[in-house]
Amino acid sequence: MEQIVNEKVGIETFMTKSKHIDYDNNKVLRLSTSSQIDVEIQPEEIFDTIINFKRINDLRYINKFFEVVNSKLPKGGIYISCAETSRYRKERILKKYPFVLNYAYYILDFIFKRIFPKLPVTKKIYFLLTGGRNRVISKTEYLGRLFSCGFEVVEEYRKDGLLYILAFKISKPVYDKNPTYGPLIRLKRIGKNGIIFNVYKFRTMHPYSEYLQEYVYKNNSLDKGGKFKNDLRISTLGHLLRKYWIDEFPMFINIFKGQMKLVGVRPLSKHYFSLYSKETQERRVKYKPGLIPPYYADMPNTLDEIEVSELNYMCAYDKHPFLTDVKYFFKAFYNILIKNARSK
Repeated sequence: MEQIVNEKVGIETFMTKSKHIDYDNNKVLRLSTSSQIDVEIQPEEIFDTIINFKRINDLRYINKFFEVVNSKLPKGGIYISCAETSRYRKERILKKYPFVLNYAYYILDFIFKRIFPKLPVTKKIYFLLTGGRNRVISKTEYLGRLFSCGFEVVEEYRKDGLLYILAFKISKPVYDKNPTYGPLIRLKRIGKNGIIFNVYKFRTMHPYSEYLQEYVYKNNSLDKGGKFKNDLRISTLGHLLRKYWIDEFPMFINIFKGQMKLVGVRPLSKHYFSLYSKETQERRVKYKPGLIPPYYADMPNTLDEIEVSELNYMCAYDKHPFLTDVKYFFKAFYNILIKNARSK
């Protein structure tokens, strides 16, 4: 009961502080439910704001719930929700219990309520025992699920260990029938002739991170080397896997399938591809992408320098394909081994 009161107080406080909310608006639907049926029975486009006081941690089918909310709102409509993120949950547990016991409890809680719901072997057992209540949700997954369901996050607020998010409806949901949760993931990338193919990698990011590229770029822009600054999508384990390129081992599957080669331009997502100049975009799709990009041979810092590096590689490749790949392979190998070049 205390938790429900805190959730309601938190959202009401958020609403009074938000510049996007008309607090006296009579087209606001207030709910405190974990059942999407309570939303489904509502008329469409009557309300321009829907608020759910129940934490998304307690929703059995989170995306289905978000999708139903989306269907009831007009374009530009507002959805306010809340969650106890994995970070806030960790803070709460470590503060609540004595030292040593708190870390033991936290580890067990994380395994049962974060890892079990994601693994095919344990998923059914977990939901049978819990009904999907009190799951561990990272902030990244929370944001990614909202974006995948047609919402744009515009405002965040923290109170009493909960994260409150205000989002606008900007489109219909993606309806991804095959979301990836496991350690091996497939990422949509642009290949030769502009063909979209699945790149295989070990997971280094939180689930639903693929929907946040534009959000991260908009809020953080690019760092040296063309990577996103302060990328919240990368997990703690993910940083370790990237440091030693372990995450890229499955890309040999793409090489065996003939979709990639050992050395070549980096396979890019649609959003990252859109950051390149038109000239470079048209040139890039003429070549098969590679596991080892020119970046590790030239070590450029900015996106413009990365483009120049790739254009130089492509010009050299046109003249001497085999010798160019050999040259770039050994330059990259030298930088990685001697100069300690690492992926971020």
